[in-house]
Amino acid sequence: MSARAGSTRQDRIARFRDGVWSHAADTVATEEPLEIRLEVVAGGVRASQSLSITMRTPGHDFDLAAGFLFTEGILRSKDDLDEITYCLDSKDGDDDQTYNVVTVTLRPWVHIDTSRLSRNFYTTSSCGVCGKTSLEAVRGQTPQPPNGDGLRLPPELLCALPERLAQGQTLFHTTGGIHAAWLCDAAGAVLAYREDVGRHNATDKLIGAEFLAGRTPLTDRMLVLSGRASFELLQKAAVAGIPCVVAVGAPSTLAVDLAREMGMTLAGFTKASGFNVYSGAKRIVGAG
Repeated sequence: MSARAGSTRQDRIARFRDGVWSHAADTVATEEPLEIRLEVVAGGVRASQSLSITMRTPGHDFDLAAGFLFTEGILRSKDDLDEITYCLDSKDGDDDQTYNVVTVTLRPWVHIDTSRLSRNFYTTSSCGVCGKTSLEAVRGQTPQPPNGDGLRLPPELLCALPERLAQGQTLFHTTGGIHAAWLCDAAGAVLAYREDVGRHNATDKLIGAEFLAGRTPLTDRMLVLSGRASFELLQKAAVAGIPCVVAVGAPSTLAVDLAREMGMTLAGFTKASGFNVYSGAKRIVGAG
């Protein structure tokens, strides 16, 4: 069977520092493709379809597949899943892509809308894609906007989160090239954590693990992001029922619009000295 890739790799490099060349070993974050396939067994007939290929850091691949399918609205419940396995096509078990292909077998009752089977369906359509249609698509996936009305977050807690959480960002400290997503409770305690070369993959892995454990919707949780807050990340949080997103970086305009549309709290540029609140200030003590 093919070897499973690790999350990092050691490479020999030439290094230039302060006018001097040297040779050293450097740790590089692993990036490999992951293909997600859907399979449905109905009436004794097995039908398979390739859904998505994403560049990811190997590890927690089943969480990634489940999180992606859940946040794209294909899975509604853990009960929709029969099983998740690595590549089933290999005849002799030595296919080099064994661990780069995940097959998700769905229960016979799951209906698949083939018109939506694309990770980039917001942007790849050639007809009429805009902020309004993107928001409408998420509204259709999220009939119940995130609640979280019981959350009351002290501003000092938000200020402390990025530095405190970053201290445990293992792969980033090793490679310098990894995004992170944390799931925290109202007291700032870390409940789950994932890293990946792709920020959307880190979030899919995080939400996927909670989905597979039967803990969604995550109505009293915070999603903390190590980078910027994009529309796609707010969309995933909304589908998972997360009412509050805290980003170290900036939000995009469409992320702000979606947060306001869904009644979510969105904080950006978060650091020890302060942060900006773009939506949902009512959940932060003293903000409104």
